[in-house]
Amino acid sequence: MSEILKITNVTKYYGSGSVVTKALDGVSFSVEKGTFTAIMGPSGSGKSTLLNVISTIDRISAGEIYVEGKQISGMKEDALSAFRRDRLGFIFQEYNLLDTLTVEENIVLPLNLRKESLENTRRELMRVAQALEVSEQLKKFPGELSGGQRQRVACARAIITDPALVLADEPTGALDSRNAKALMQTLASMNENQGSTILMVTHDPVAASYGGRVLFLKDGRVFGEVCKGNRGRREMYREILAVTAALGGENDVM
Repeated sequence: MSEILKITNVTKYYGSGSVVTKALDGVSFSVEKGTFTAIMGPSGSGKSTLLNVISTIDRISAGEIYVEGKQISGMKEDALSAFRRDRLGFIFQEYNLLDTLTVEENIVLPLNLRKESLENTRRELMRVAQALEVSEQLKKFPGELSGGQRQRVACARAIITDPALVLADEPTGALDSRNAKALMQTLASMNENQGSTILMVTHDPVAASYGGRVLFLKDGRVFGEVCKGNRGRREMYREILAVTAALGGENDVM
């Protein structure tokens, strides 16, 4: 497998003068194409900051970030905008769908911003709508959908450009347990059947157990990792719980 994401000695400071916080402290790891990686850690561990710098929402203080072999940490704003639009897909906790647009219009928005042809836009819409099982909802508005349906629409929008990397920020956070399970099955299907490379930040060990690998952060550093290998999800879940206990057993990771 080829390397999609490479992070080398990434450090991030917030604040200035005598009030400085080191949110990330020399973080290094890589993500291979077609893999599903979860990032966990207690509050203040740096997991949200890590997702922000990978998504280029925030700038790093030191280190290097490469996506598909290109160093994104030094890109100028115009290049970053194009990179975010074309090579990254985003799934947010609160869906971030536009209420005044139909489901179809929400899904194809990234292609419209890229000025894709009508023919290609229609073809890609049908592909992702069928894959994410939202074909029957295309003419509806987000307000007419359940939370689980909205999140599937957000997933469809995230993969319609065939991005190098899909970034998911607490995607089950606004869902009940039934819809959360359905969403994680959807993400696993995106990874297995669509070949999507997914990097997900979560506090939920159940959600994390759907991934093939879990990275744990503590105090801005990589504390350890768990890889599924040939084991089942139940065994993966038990090991995740063991590591979160070693991290301190805080409520937000249990």
